[in-house]
Amino acid sequence: MTSQAWSPDTYQTNAGFVPVLGAPVVDLLAPRPGEAILDLGCGDGALTAKLAASGARVVGVDGSPDMVAAAQAQGLDARVMDGHTLDLPERFDAVFSNAALHWMKRDPAAVAAGVARHLKPGGRFVGEFGGFGNVAACTTALLAALAAHGIDGAARHPWYFPTAEDYAAVLEAAGFRVEVIQLIPRPTPLPQGMAGWFAAFAGPFVQDLPADQRATVLRQAEDLLRLSLCDSAGRWSADYVRLRFAARLGA
Repeated sequence: MTSQAWSPDTYQTNAGFVPVLGAPVVDLLAPRPGEAILDLGCGDGALTAKLAASGARVVGVDGSPDMVAAAQAQGLDARVMDGHTLDLPERFDAVFSNAALHWMKRDPAAVAAGVARHLKPGGRFVGEFGGFGNVAACTTALLAALAAHGIDGAARHPWYFPTAEDYAAVLEAAGFRVEVIQLIPRPTPLPQGMAGWFAAFAGPFVQDLPADQRATVLRQAEDLLRLSLCDSAGRWSADYVRLRFAARLGA
């Protein structure tokens, strides 16, 4: 499986809606002045800055050096780190994560255990990420387009989209008491169309292909999606389903 490449400029152009739609997760966290908060998968720091504006002391971590550099350019404390192997000297009152945990597919249990290690007793873990059924149509179209070229797309699938029950079990095994967890269907307008969404997120499916084949696969996938995700005015949306949760460490 190829990995996802991240560009702050590409992300802002094609997926700037992601932090905007993360505002309800910030509200669920309800950060307080003076709290120590870890933003897990902070990206370019758009929501990290909002957390810091609350008066909290915030550290952001992300696996992309380019995205971390963009966060640091805003004056944020951001560090390059794999969410599967969290290792910071600080302990936090809360860990926050938006639109990132579904990229940590290799070992979700290790991610949850790492969060637990970095929380103070009674600390909160609040987040939202892709849940079961998220971008099902988009994924199916990509798999079908790849299959037409004799390529096994399933081996390239980069995401972890659990049910609420499955992720609750992951959290509980790490020592959390789940307070809120739910799947939220959220059809999401795509300001740059499906081509922009593919540019931002579909890299693992196609980025190792020759340029002409990559373009053909993405065009074929877009054609398959046109009937279901593009309206009569030419406006595209993605079939998002988000998993939102709040959990607390300890009984």
